[in-house]
Order: sequence, then structure tokens, then C-alpha cells
Amino acid sequence: MQFSAILTSIALLGATTVSTFAPAYAQNRDISRADSTLMDMAQSYKSRDRKRLIALLPQVRGHVLEPWAAYWDLSARLDEAGPTEIQEFFSRFSGSYQEDRLRAELLLHYGRNRDWVAFNREYPLYRMNDDKSVRCYALLAEHLSSGVDNTAQVKDAWLGLKEADDGCASAAEQLLKDHTTTAAMVWQRARLGMENDRLRVVTQAVGIVSPGSLSKLNAIYTNPGKYLNDKLTAFQPKTRELVSLALIRLATQDPEEAAAEINKLRWKTQLTDEERSWVWGVIGKRAAQRLSNGAADYFANGNAAAMHEDHLAWQVRAALRLGRWQQVLNAITAMPEAQRNDPTWVYWRARALLQQTQTEGARGQAQQLFESIASSRGFYEQLAQEELGQRISTPTKPAPLTAEEKEAARLNPGLNRALYAINMGLRAEGVREWNYSTNLHVRGGMDDRALLAAADMACRFEVWDRCINTSERTRQTIDAEQRFPMPFKAAVVARSSQIGLDPAYVYGLIRQESRFIMDAKSHVGASGLMQVMPATAKWTAKKIGLTNFQPHQINDRDTNIAIGTGYLKLVLDSFDGSMPLAAAAYNAGPGRPRSWRGQTGAPVMDAAIWAENVPFNETRDYVKKVLANTTNYAALITGQPQSLKARLGRIGPKDANTVDTGLDLP
Repeated sequence: MQFSAILTSIALLGATTVSTFAPAYAQNRDISRADSTLMDMAQSYKSRDRKRLIALLPQVRGHVLEPWAAYWDLSARLDEAGPTEIQEFFSRFSGSYQEDRLRAELLLHYGRNRDWVAFNREYPLYRMNDDKSVRCYALLAEHLSSGVDNTAQVKDAWLGLKEADDGCASAAEQLLKDHTTTAAMVWQRARLGMENDRLRVVTQAVGIVSPGSLSKLNAIYTNPGKYLNDKLTAFQPKTRELVSLALIRLATQDPEEAAAEINKLRWKTQLTDEERSWVWGVIGKRAAQRLSNGAADYFANGNAAAMHEDHLAWQVRAALRLGRWQQVLNAITAMPEAQRNDPTWVYWRARALLQQTQTEGARGQAQQLFESIASSRGFYEQLAQEELGQRISTPTKPAPLTAEEKEAARLNPGLNRALYAINMGLRAEGVREWNYSTNLHVRGGMDDRALLAAADMACRFEVWDRCINTSERTRQTIDAEQRFPMPFKAAVVARSSQIGLDPAYVYGLIRQESRFIMDAKSHVGASGLMQVMPATAKWTAKKIGLTNFQPHQINDRDTNIAIGTGYLKLVLDSFDGSMPLAAAAYNAGPGRPRSWRGQTGAPVMDAAIWAENVPFNETRDYVKKVLANTTNYAALITGQPQSLKARLGRIGPKDANTVDTGLDLP
């Protein structure tokens, strides 16, 4: 169903289901003119043109997206809006995403201004609860009112933030004044900031816990080796932490040099076991990301229990490369429970148990671990299912949606506004409102049947990304046809068959690249269904004989499929048919996986181990998802059980006796 045929019905539906949004909109307004005004308002909001927003707002009264227009207007001048106007907005658009979004901004405003009376009045009404800064302000307000030590909750929120933040920093600062044990959390924040090259984070944290040390940070950051050479003693806790920061900085630049430095006698004797273990974790992680065989030994120098969870993940990866299964077990055991229960580490723990010991008890425990995650849902779930001797089949289709279930989705104001916004070109706004309506409007989100109905609605409107992502949120029920739709099937299958590609592989890749959004464009400039870069498109068009290709054609469906599949076939052939290597090349460029597979003499390993060791987070996730997608699509297309393991194979250096083709691939 195309949007062009149903826009008016959505506008009418928005008017009839949300009567406060001016019920006669569809009859009394020129839809296209009002849409244009809304787009103008969206741009004015981005530029914070308050006067233009105020002038345009009356022109969209009654529009299905009026809540967005009213939100933009009030949000842009929230610092000067009066409480009566704000409460009128909350009342008029009660229950909407826009109400909750504005309340989050208001809570941040109250928190920054330390207006705890107003904050505590509004916070219980905030439904999304997905803003960590708001969460930290709430924890600070709780501590100020009751004196409770909520350091653990602040730590959970703060250490996960990438950038410097006032809410969590303020909570940490107050807790430090009242509970000196909070200092460890603040120094951990500084360590993570240094490790991730975020100097503002480091500066903010050190400014809280040791303001007198701020003058030393620039020297540590710019030349950690010199700072360490000049520092002979580190007996005081703050000095040890500064030395740790310098070692961490050095490790990010040169893990081998950092390993030599921390092994010096003065750091062996003066740093604590916890401090040394954390630094060894950073050294090991950086070495592992370089695929160094020495990484596992670096990790072994520290105490896993004192390392950060990201260090533990990389310790497992490094140990897997070398087949050190006891180290795999030890690192997974040291993980926090939530991390340990992720399917990735459940699978590798089970594999390690089978490799490390052949006792009946170990086999039984491994079997239980595999059984706890086995399904068709994802990469490790599928591998676990195969370890149990079962191939990957399409799950039984759930019972058809009832008319009542479909009607409930059709009448949902948030879903309708989201679809209308996406069609207008306000994709970011539409996606946010859709996600709020399915996941956050009520605590815990929609139940499985409601999610299936919402996904069905998105599928029928051909908004494939919302169709897929919504269906993926179901907990007990799986509708494989929703999760793995096959738009443009005739074109994809015909082109794939023509050049000898598995259509399931093509679909698995498109699903991950663009979610079938034809005009999708990435932050680096890749375009279309198969997310092809302009230079790659030009090169591939020549290679496959696509004459008269022009750059603007890349978003044309058939052209994008022809170029994307043509390039994928060339990449796959250059990697001797290895789907994991080709997927990595498609995402990160062919030069990187050539390096990651190792040179002559490097070990040959299970492709699952190779994939888990891909240094780039995005590419690692991409390879696993493309291969899991491919397996599910193959089961749907053929109607036969499939094997992920067969598609993975084993990966090692290219045979020195074979010709290395595809070296000119962009």
C-alpha cells in the first residue's frame, strides 16, 4: 500500500481519534499547504528561529502533526515560557510523545537550576525514563531530600554516558561530599574518559574529585610517557590515580610501551592491585583490537575481577583467538551478571566448558546454557541451536491478528502521527514517536500481540524499518515474515540469480544496511537500499558494464540493486566465497578484512571466533547480523532448515599459492 493513497485517511483519523487536535482538519485545511508549513517549522526549530515558529503555528492548527508544531514552538522558548502555558500544553497534548519529550526538557531545566520543588512535582509524570541526565537529577533530588546513599544507581547511569554531563556529575559531586567512598566511582569515570579519548569527561571528573590536579591533565594527555618518567613516587591515592590515567593514555597510543612501563618496579610496588589490573585491562584491550597474540598475556597480568566489563569482553576475544579456554571461562565468570547473561557470552561459556573438560557435569551445564538461548532470533542463538543438533527453521507463524487488534493499532494516535511524519520527510521525528508509542508510552511497552499489530500496520504502509524493528521487540512470539520481509522480491531474486548470488545473502545484507528504505543515506554518504558510496557506485557501474550511469541514479531501486549486488559479487569472489569476509568488506572496505584474516602462518579459526574478534564494533555487529539474517531468509525462501555454521566456515590467511584478486576493489 502506497502512502499517496492513504494520506488523507491518516489526517482524518488523526482528527477523529484526538479530538483536541481540531476535529475538522481534513475538511477545512489544504493538506499540502499545511504540510509545507510544518516542514518550514521543522527547519525553523533546528535554527531556533523563535519568531518564525510563533508566526507559523496558527497556520497548522488542527493538523494531524500539530502536537509537533506546538512542541517545537514551546521547546524553542522553554526558558521564557510561563508555568501556565507549559501546563496548558501538557493538558492539551496529554499522553503524547511531545508531552513527555517537553517534560524531559523541563526536568533538565529544573535540574540545572536546582529547582527541586518543581522537579519533584513533574518527575513522577515523566513516562519515558530514558534520559540518564534526568535520572541523575532525580537521584540527586532523592539524596538531598532523604540522605540516601544512591552511589550505585548514579554509577550505573554516569559511567555509561559518552559525553560530559551536568546531571550525573552534580549527583556524583554531592555524593562525594557526603560519602567519601564515592571517590572510586569518580576516578573510574575519569579512567573511562581517558581510555575513550574524551578529555572533557576526564576534566569534569577530576575537577570533582581532585580540583588541584587539573593543571596536570594536559601534560598527562599530551605526553604521558614524559609525565611517567618524571614521576618517581605515587604513594597518595590521587597521585596513583593520575599515574593510572597516564598509563591508560599511553596504552591507547602504544600498548607494548605501556606494558613495559607498568612493569617497572616503582609501579609494581606503588600501585594497588585494582589500579594495575585496570591498566592491564586497557593494555590488553588495545592489543586485542590490534589482533596481537600478546593480548591474552597482557590480560593475564591483572585480576579479571578488577577490570571493566569492556576489558573482560576483549579478554574473552583474545583468549578465543589462541584457544585458551580456561581464560575464556575465567573472564566470563568475572563479568557482571547482566553482561554474563548476554547470548554472546552464554554461548562462549558453553563452548569453553565443552573444550576445557569432558566431564558429564560440564557437558550437562553446557547443554543447559545452549538450551537457554537457542532459537532463530540471532547469531549466537542460532549457533546454540546447531550445537544442540538442530538446524534453523522458520518458527511457526502466530495466530492471525484479529480485527480488533488491527483496529487498535489503526486508531493509535501516536502510530498515525509517526507514519504521517515519516511520509512527509520528518523521518527522525516519526521514528521517535513510533518508538515511544510501541516501547515507552506504557511501562514495559506494548505486549506481543499489540506489537505484531503495530508491525503489521507499518508493513502494510511499506515503512519497512518500523515493521522490522517493532516485530523484533516481541518477547515470546515470532512472526518471521514480519521480521524478514522481502520487498522488491522479483527484482532482487532476478538480479541475484543472474550473477550467481544467493538471494538470501542479498536480503540479509539489505535488511542490515537500510531496512529497505530506498532513500536511506548514511552519515558517510552511502545511499539507497544497498548503501553504496558514490565512488564505489561509479567504479562498480563501469565494472559491470552499466553505461551512462549518473550519480543521481543511485537511489533508483533497480540501479541501486544492480550496483550493490554487482559490488557484493565482486567482493565475495575476491574472498573465495567467504560470506563473513565479504560482509566485513562491504561494511568496512576490503582492505581491512584482508588484514584481519592474518598473513601467511597465522592460524585458521572458526569464523565465529574470527567475527567476534573484528576490531570495529560496528563491523563486528554487522557481520553477525548479516549472517544470521541470511540464514533466516534462506529458511523462508526455501522452506527448508538451514545451517549458519555452514555459511560461516573457517577463516585464515589466503593461500599463498592462489592469485589474490580484487585488489583494486574500492
